[in-house]
Amino acid sequence: MVETACTEHPLFGGAISMTFPARFQDLSNVREVPDHQEAFADPSRDESLIVELLELKQEVADEGSAVWFLQDLAREQDAEGGMLIEQSGVLEVPGLCYRSTPAVVTSAVGQMAISKGRQGREAQNIVRVYLANLRLKEVGTDILITAYEPVVISESAGIVGAGVVSPAEQSGCMPMAEVFKLSVSSFKVNDWSLFNA
Repeated sequence: MVETACTEHPLFGGAISMTFPARFQDLSNVREVPDHQEAFADPSRDESLIVELLELKQEVADEGSAVWFLQDLAREQDAEGGMLIEQSGVLEVPGLCYRSTPAVVTSAVGQMAISKGRQGREAQNIVRVYLANLRLKEVGTDILITAYEPVVISESAGIVGAGVVSPAEQSGCMPMAEVFKLSVSSFKVNDWSLFNA
């Protein structure tokens, strides 16, 4: 039986909202999260979902922007063995527009070896990363929705349950690919003043 408890979560003081499973806990209740991010995690599965507001990268073309951000993320996290699994074409989202300009959305899925926190390379986990880039050009903003799904947890990480992670369905959870799709498709801006618009 796969979970059905999904709720609409207010983000950035309610200026944005997005729907995803209730099992994801707000990380700002546990640790400091930068003001330009909203971060959620399911500690039982070591899965996470992050929404990030960034200044629009004018130099990055719409086509392949999600791949660019995925590669940038891999560099930032000093990831190894990065591999692109799939990428989408450019989609315009008429339901998400400011004035008359619709958002442009691209997505990419990759897999990489990442160490958590201050753990060294010997404690790298193999993680599948789902990334969507929602480009709100009229308000000069790139929005990233990033979902992390562990595939293999390193025994060196000192975590109980190290090894290949059991599929979400076996745990009665919605698969991370579906969590990601739901999050992106339900994303909406409730208050454009968040972007000083």
